[in-house]
Amino acid sequence: MDDKHRIEPDESLDALLDRVERGEVVVIARDGKPVARLVASPPPRDREEAMQAVKRIREMSKGVTLGGLDIVEMIREGRKY
Repeated sequence: MDDKHRIEPDESLDALLDRVERGEVVVIARDGKPVARLVASPPPRDREEAMQAVKRIREMSKGVTLGGLDIVEMIREGRKY
C-alpha cells in the first residue's frame, strides 16, 4: 500500500506502529511541517542466502590480482580505489 498519512505527534506510538505494520507510510509533522517518516523495515535477510552470496563473491575473485600493486602500500598512500 502506498498511503501516506500526516499526523501530529499526539497519536500514540503503538497506534502509529500498527498503521506502519499494515503498510502505511506515516509522516509525522510538527506545527504542520513534516519532520519524519515512519516506514516498515525490510524483512530480515536469510543467513544461508547471505553465506551463499559470500561464497559466490569469493569464487569470482579467485585469480584477480592488483597487477603487482601492494595493498598495504596503497593503504599507506591513502588510495581509495
